[in-house]
Amino acid sequence: MTGQNSLYEAIGGIDKVDELVDRFYDLMALEETLSDLRAMHPADLSGSREKLKFFLTGWMGGPDIYSPKYGHPMLRARHLPFKIGMKERNQWLACMYQALEDCGIEGNIADQLHESFFNTADWMRNQPN
Repeated sequence: MTGQNSLYEAIGGIDKVDELVDRFYDLMALEETLSDLRAMHPADLSGSREKLKFFLTGWMGGPDIYSPKYGHPMLRARHLPFKIGMKERNQWLACMYQALEDCGIEGNIADQLHESFFNTADWMRNQPN
């Protein structure tokens, strides 16, 4: 952010993070085009939802609630067991971008999140294509 507010504050804090993550996982389960992404997750998504909510809260500049419970995020290391190529990255991004739109996160804030999510998702790739 260019001002004093974090992205976390700018989107509306924990309530908006909760809404965003819930929409993200709901879309993953609903959209056939995201079936490969959904298949990488456990049947019960409650733990995945909590971890992403906690992680995004701190990642966007809110309180660090992930590390005290789960340790250092070590994003890339935690995702190494999964094949993440361009297809998986693109499905994750499509799901997150749609969730942002559905949650009414727009304009400059959405642009910043799109760029940050892309950079992170691309860094997570562990397959050449």
